[in-house]
Amino acid sequence: MRGILSTMGLLLVLTACGYKPSSHLIRNVFSDTVYVKVKVDRVEPENAPFVKDEMNRLVYTRFKGRVTSKEEAESEITIAYTGSSYYPLAYKDGYVTRYRANIHVHFDMVTKDGKMSKDISSIVESDIQASSLTSSTLRTEAIRKGLEKALDEFLAYVSARGMLDKSK
Repeated sequence: MRGILSTMGLLLVLTACGYKPSSHLIRNVFSDTVYVKVKVDRVEPENAPFVKDEMNRLVYTRFKGRVTSKEEAESEITIAYTGSSYYPLAYKDGYVTRYRANIHVHFDMVTKDGKMSKDISSIVESDIQASSLTSSTLRTEAIRKGLEKALDEFLAYVSARGMLDKSK
């Protein structure tokens, strides 16, 4: 009985305050059909398929849209991984043991209202292992975590933009 009352109370609060999921707000910016293009970085080309798959997944799950070919799409998102920079955070015996990776991503969008662009930088902190093979793997993981964070920040930006477009 308590569970039913708390669920009904939560439902009442969410509907009474005008809460809308981000997918509703994103539809104010993007059409249902979206073309996703990822520019491949020559220095780290292995990240392009990851970014493409992740963005396609986000279009399906968060936009509630459909990824299509460029000819069929009404909206377009072009993503370019523009590099990363690394800064040491901690040392042990003269060697870096922890670092901060700044991941830079540029988004170009064709939306219902025209063209927009957004630069996003995300920060990931990670440890370095003694093995160079392990450190290389950790570096790739740090870049992917940073790219995931950048895509999430992009969705937050688009949601906020959708709220602004709705209030016009």
